[in-house]
Amino acid sequence: MDNRERLIQLFRERALQFGDFTLVSGQKSTWYLDGKQVTLHSHGLHLVAEGLLDLLADVEYDAIGGMSIGADPIVGGMLSVAAERGQELTGFMVRKEAKGHGTNRYVEGPVQPGQRVVILDDVVTTGGSALKAAERAREFGCEVVQAVGIVDRLQGGAEAFAEAGIPFLALLTVADLGVGPSAPASTPAS
Repeated sequence: MDNRERLIQLFRERALQFGDFTLVSGQKSTWYLDGKQVTLHSHGLHLVAEGLLDLLADVEYDAIGGMSIGADPIVGGMLSVAAERGQELTGFMVRKEAKGHGTNRYVEGPVQPGQRVVILDDVVTTGGSALKAAERAREFGCEVVQAVGIVDRLQGGAEAFAEAGIPFLALLTVADLGVGPSAPASTPAS
C-alpha cells in the first residue's frame, strides 16, 4: 500500500463520521471529516506532511501557514519533514482575533513581509477560513502564492480560491474517500 492509500485509509478509519452535522460554512451534511483525527496522529501527520510537500514541489514559496487551530499541526508536521529533507522553510500561524497584548498581530511566527507563502487547511468546504488566513497574510505584507488542503469536499472551495486569484491544490478529495458529490452512489463509505 502506498502513502496515498494509507492516508485515505486513515481518513476513512479515523476522520469520517456519519450523522447530522452543521459545517463551519453553515451547510448541512450527513457526513463529517474531522481532519484533526489524522493531523494529530503521528503516522497521519507524517503522511500529510510528506504528501503536501510533494504536492508543492513545483511551487516557489518561503513559508507555510494557516488559520489556527486547524493548520497548526499541519505547519509543524511540514516543517519537521522539510527539515528531514534538508529544505529550508518557515511557518506561521494566523489568529482568528488579534492578540490583545504585545504586538497585537494576527500573524505569528518568523514569517516576514514580502515572503511568498502557502496557506494550509485540513478540510476545505467553501474555503472561508483559508481565505480569511490569506487575507490576513496579505495584510501583513506576504504574497500568497498557493492554497492547499488535505481534503477538498468539492463544495465550492476551489471556485472561491479561483475568484480570489489564489491557485488551489488538494491532496485528496471526498470522492477518494467514497463520499461527497463526486462519489459513485453505490460506493459504501467505510
